[in-house]
Amino acid sequence: MAQAWKCAGLSWSGAGPELMWDGGRRSPLSWGKRVAFGVAEGGVRSCSGARGHACPVRAAVPARSTGARCEECGRLDRAHSVAADAVADDPRPYRVYLAWFGPGLVKVGITAVGRGSARLLEQGAVSFTWLGTGPLMAARRTEELLRAALRVPDRIPYAEKRAVRAGLPVAEGERALEIRELHARAVGLGDWPESLTREPFLAVDHVEAFGLAGAPAAVGSVSELVAGGAVSGDLVAAAGPDLHLATASGVVVLDSRLMRGWELVPAGRADETGFPVREFGKPAEHLQDELF
Repeated sequence: MAQAWKCAGLSWSGAGPELMWDGGRRSPLSWGKRVAFGVAEGGVRSCSGARGHACPVRAAVPARSTGARCEECGRLDRAHSVAADAVADDPRPYRVYLAWFGPGLVKVGITAVGRGSARLLEQGAVSFTWLGTGPLMAARRTEELLRAALRVPDRIPYAEKRAVRAGLPVAEGERALEIRELHARAVGLGDWPESLTREPFLAVDHVEAFGLAGAPAAVGSVSELVAGGAVSGDLVAAAGPDLHLATASGVVVLDSRLMRGWELVPAGRADETGFPVREFGKPAEHLQDELF
């Protein structure tokens, strides 16, 4: 029997994306690399735990859940999450940013200074700029101020991000237009906390980092993994948690968060998608996405 591995998610660094596996193993990804795996017949998806701890009951979780956690582990994870606004005394400095994912899709958010731009890569931000730097609570207050004043959200569902990737402007300058305008409006507002230092506009573009320049448009996305199914294709791009795989039926987007909790085994080399795929442009039931 083939050895099974449990995926711990997709990580981004300056070197690019890499799949992480339970036990610490990492698989660096590059454009053209073959991604091929399956779920054994009779496989069951189990809770991936929280805060580095395994789920004590190995609870089963729904195949379409992007969090891959049971209710109790999800509650534990949120209890220690800055993103969920559950931490107020973090002494680290934070940055406020504007992120652009495609025409009309801009959000405001915060991230620890020590993380650099990793959070923006993880979210699939095509372009972004810093707005200010300061203590956590000052950054949080500024985020709320800008969300209301600029009328931009603090989260955007991944389904919306995927839907606009095929129509991104070719010129890097065009991709920065919306956040340039919003940055100018933001720094001109009053009521910024005194402890937050405003940052000058400097757009950072991720199209090359994501491999999206010249990449073929995706035709759909994997909606869930199922026991007995498999996927095999060449990696043509990646953005946030999404892997864009070239298969016989076209480029398909696989949200790597759907891989967590399954025991995965090697698959054949034939380009195929044996998991359910939702074609872009067709109606589908609303599925609540994880934060960001």
